[in-house]
Amino acid sequence: MADSKKKKSKKEDDSGSKKRATRSGSNVFAAFSQHQVQEFKEAFQMIDQDKDGFISKNDIRQTFDSLGRLCTDSELESMISEAPGPINFTMFLTIFGDRVAGTDDEATIVNAFGLFDEGEGKCKEERLKLAIMTFGEKFNAEEWKTCISEAPMDHTGKIDLRRWAKMITGQDEEEAAA
Repeated sequence: MADSKKKKSKKEDDSGSKKRATRSGSNVFAAFSQHQVQEFKEAFQMIDQDKDGFISKNDIRQTFDSLGRLCTDSELESMISEAPGPINFTMFLTIFGDRVAGTDDEATIVNAFGLFDEGEGKCKEERLKLAIMTFGEKFNAEEWKTCISEAPMDHTGKIDLRRWAKMITGQDEEEAAA
C-alpha cells in the first residue's frame, strides 16, 4: 500500500512513454528580471491546466482551445519537443531564455529599423509590412498581424521604431520596472 503512494520520479507524457526530468542550471533565473520571472510564472500556471506542475501536450491543447485556436497534433508535438524532458517551471523558463538569447541587441534592431526611418525614428506600417512579408524570413499575414499588434504607434499611425526596438529586446519593460 505504501508503495502505491510513492512520488514518481518520472513523468508520463501523453503517449504513455516516460521521460526523465533533466536539471536545468539555476542561472536561468538570472537571465530575467524579477518582474519577468513573475510574469512567466503566471503564464506557466495558466497553461498548466491540470495543475500538476508540468506542462503536457493536453495542457497546451486545452489552453489553445480556451483561446479559440485549434491545434493539430503535429503542432502540439512540435511545441512539446522543444524541451528535452518534462516541462516544469525551470524548463519553461529555460526555453524562453534560449529564445531571448537569440534576440539581437537593441542597437542592431534600431539599425535595421533605421532603413525604414522616414524621419524622427518613425515609419508607416505599410512600408515595414511590405518588407517583412517580402524579404528574408518572410512573415505571413497572421505573423505580421501578431507582430504589429504590439508596435507602438503615434497619433498619425506611424510606428515608433525606437520604442518598438526597446519592446522587442525587453529594454522597455526593464526601464518601466526600474
